[in-house]
Amino acid sequence: MTAPKLAAGLSEIAPAYDVLLCDVWGVIHNGRESFPAACAALARFRAERGPVVLISNAPRPHPSVIAQLDGLGVPREAWSHVVTSGDATRRLLAERAPGPAWTIGSARHDVLYEGLGVEVSDLDDAAFISVTGPYDEENDEPGDYRDRFMVGVGRDLELICANPDIVVQQGDKLIYCAGALAKLYESLGGRVIMAGKPYPAIYELSLAKAAEALGSPVDLARVLCIGDGLPTDIRGANARRLDVLFVASGIHGGETIGPDGLNVPAVEDLLRQDGLTATYAIADLVW
Repeated sequence: MTAPKLAAGLSEIAPAYDVLLCDVWGVIHNGRESFPAACAALARFRAERGPVVLISNAPRPHPSVIAQLDGLGVPREAWSHVVTSGDATRRLLAERAPGPAWTIGSARHDVLYEGLGVEVSDLDDAAFISVTGPYDEENDEPGDYRDRFMVGVGRDLELICANPDIVVQQGDKLIYCAGALAKLYESLGGRVIMAGKPYPAIYELSLAKAAEALGSPVDLARVLCIGDGLPTDIRGANARRLDVLFVASGIHGGETIGPDGLNVPAVEDLLRQDGLTATYAIADLVW
């Protein structure tokens, strides 16, 4: 397994690429504040090289994510398009309307269902389950849903997961995402369908947006994925044989960043344990 090349900055590898597919949470913000150096790097690439498509596992359609980016101070010059797991998941939900669906998630994710004609019900009357995250993102754990999930598995209800992420970094805290609940449901014998990273649907949408921005077909050999999540960003890029820059300071920062900066052997060990490869590795995204 080839070890990743260490990148001092995006500038030294940018000439080899025409398109960036860049993760959002953990790479350009942490849920509370944006990372100015990372945003500046993306803006520089977009100005000098080509389109930057932000590819997020947020379980909401992209307009609400754009509003969040604006609120966190991410400049619009840093991206060309935003594609979310919510965008891809809406296609799956529309195919199953009117349901009804037992929906799990906070009220701020209700926008996912707008205009789809999906009816909401309790578990006993549901035709399928849709998960955008825990009800209480700050305090719930996957195990809190075990008993209800056993009922769903017993009824052979399919679970649609709007965000494959297991955890996400919010400030200095890791919180559970929909992927953690989906993983539990699957472990209990349930059927799970996902559209976000690392699954194909979100990449197909993202590459279509890149082609639109380029005004020509995308050469996959000249696409660089950027992300901090091994099971989502890195695995998704590997599955599509796309080059990838691993940003070590994100959700795996506790394992890969030491007093002297990037711990290269730790990065290599993490990748090896998951059977993954990264073309490049960097501590934080900078130009």
